Amino acid sequence: MRISPDTIATIAQLSRLEFSKEEQATFVEQFENILEYFHAIDLLDLEHVEPLKSILDIGENTFREDEAYRAITTEEALLNAPKHNGVFFKVPKVLG
Repeated sequence: MRISPDTIATIAQLSRLEFSKEEQATFVEQFENILEYFHAIDLLDLEHVEPLKSILDIGENTFREDEAYRAITTEEALLNAPKHNGVFFKVPKVLG
């Protein structure tokens, strides 16, 4: 598949990026190289290759069961807070 400078210009416009003509020419070459790699993969016989589900050798779900437990109360959460108003932590303003 051939990549044209117009394709690069369209991708740049959709991405809100600006490229010089030299950069566009470089991207054309790089995208074509990437597509060549995909074409090489297409030529492989992968008929009997199982899809990789995980790089880890785990055979089953490792999630734990949800368990109800006593949550910390608002009062307990605020016990060590340097500043609070009884309901929320008070912190210095960080946005103007």
